[in-house]
Amino acid sequence: MQAARYQVLFTRHPARSLLVAATARLLQTVSMTRFLLALVLTATLAGCGFHLRNKLMLPADTAAVQVVSTSPYSELVKLLRRGLQASGAQLADPDSTGPASQLQVLSERWGDLPIAIDAQGRAQEYSLRYAVIFIFRREDGSELVPQQVIELSRDYVSPPTDATGTTTEREILADELRREMSASIMRRIDSVVRAELEHGRAPAKPGTTPAVTPAATPTPAPAVPADVPQGH
Repeated sequence: MQAARYQVLFTRHPARSLLVAATARLLQTVSMTRFLLALVLTATLAGCGFHLRNKLMLPADTAAVQVVSTSPYSELVKLLRRGLQASGAQLADPDSTGPASQLQVLSERWGDLPIAIDAQGRAQEYSLRYAVIFIFRREDGSELVPQQVIELSRDYVSPPTDATGTTTEREILADELRREMSASIMRRIDSVVRAELEHGRAPAKPGTTPAVTPAATPTPAPAVPADVPQGH
């Protein structure tokens, strides 16, 4: 009886049933395609890694660098330490209490923003947002790179009926965003320091005296001959 009822419903609304089925298949295909693309991209990044074309530009008097965070064992901290070492910066021991420059990760925030809904009003596509605030300080506490904010995002499909596949895809995208964030932080530090050095505005260490350019000696005005009238 129940089977007959479903058959009648399908017969009465064949177009609607076909549309629902086609939509479900399309969402499943899009989700699988994005999952595979994210997997391939992650494998590629893991193989070659993000890196600067040249060594990281830091002033010559910069001390060994510590990466400091409220989550010292986070994946981003590990990636930043690895990136600094690969770009030629000298790393300080994480447990060292001696003087060291500090790359401070002040904040890491994640968010999932719904950007598309289905016919029933359920979210089926999201934007994964990742924001980090950081600052780079010299060993004496002065700012080498002022506080910076970097925000990244990736979109992913999340069919309400396929939570398992969505979770896996989101985790892969999160790993990709962490790698890209590490590379973005390195590039930001490099670009800020290079710009300051090129314009001669690299922050000086406290206690140093800037060079003073001697004032130019004024040229005396030519003397007026005594036999020349001075005017009335």
